[in-house]
Amino acid sequence: MRKYLTTRNLIALSLFAFAAIMRFLPHPPNFSPVAAVALFSGVYLSRRTSIVVPLVVMMATDIFLGFYPGIAFTWFSMALVGVIGWWVRDHKSVFTVAGGALLGSVLFFLITNAAVWAFGNGSMYAHTFAGFIQCYVAAIPFFRNTILGDLTYVAAFFGVAELAYRHAPKAVRTVA
Repeated sequence: MRKYLTTRNLIALSLFAFAAIMRFLPHPPNFSPVAAVALFSGVYLSRRTSIVVPLVVMMATDIFLGFYPGIAFTWFSMALVGVIGWWVRDHKSVFTVAGGALLGSVLFFLITNAAVWAFGNGSMYAHTFAGFIQCYVAAIPFFRNTILGDLTYVAAFFGVAELAYRHAPKAVRTVA
């Protein structure tokens, strides 16, 4: 049991718990920490963890929040943000972290709304170019919340991690 109580595993478990709890608490639509957890995991944890944590958060909480047509595209989008974190890890700066968060928000918006148009309730958006555009226009308020949520949580996670790292004794910095 003790071999599993590593710093990285405790961080992953903490991120999972925080993101899962936050999905159940009242919040504006799409203002969620899951993408920030994926990006953070991609930068500071293993590649596998950066995919597994956000996927398990989404799957476990969606059991209670509900499934819908095209949900796999939402899950894929979260995993994709973890992959963005792999690149940010090798080029880490304030700009690449913020850019990674924004790129994740944009990809989430593009992918999930294409899925809403393609797989959503047929009466909601016509399967025409006009219906496709209508779907994206209707999603703009959610996109704003996605960007604000992603940037807020990314700033918090990365800010705390960098402050902790800079103020930790040198021996502790090599653990994670």
